[in-house]
Amino acid sequence: MRIRQASYALRVVRRRTGNAAILYRRRLTPKGRELFDRVGAISPLGFSSGAGLLRAAVKAGSGPNAKLTTGPFLPLDPDWGARVACYTLVAKGLRNANRMHLAAENIRHSDSAEAAWWFGLMTNSKGKRAVRALRILVEAVK
Repeated sequence: MRIRQASYALRVVRRRTGNAAILYRRRLTPKGRELFDRVGAISPLGFSSGAGLLRAAVKAGSGPNAKLTTGPFLPLDPDWGARVACYTLVAKGLRNANRMHLAAENIRHSDSAEAAWWFGLMTNSKGKRAVRALRILVEAVK
């Protein structure tokens, strides 16, 4: 898949503490132009904890030889993009690497339609409650 066809895009960036990522989602402006909106950033700790999920998402969108490397945008298909978006919002602010890894694996094996539903809940006006509920369900917190 090419970046112009992708609903989501992931950009891997290098920080002092290690690699991190920024997730973007395509949206349509009122004038009919397509733009990428930033969903959120994945910290270096979240990036290393969720590397399996991120690798699977990039391979599904770019082919089996795709790698998580710094540089240009990496296209994600809508199914994996919703999963990565859920992980991005769930992992934001967490510091327990084991819990983030467990959350990433649970989200990786979840249904894509369910992930899209959760992502929709987390981005509306009562998103904080949905983020907390999903954190509990994917075992990111006790």
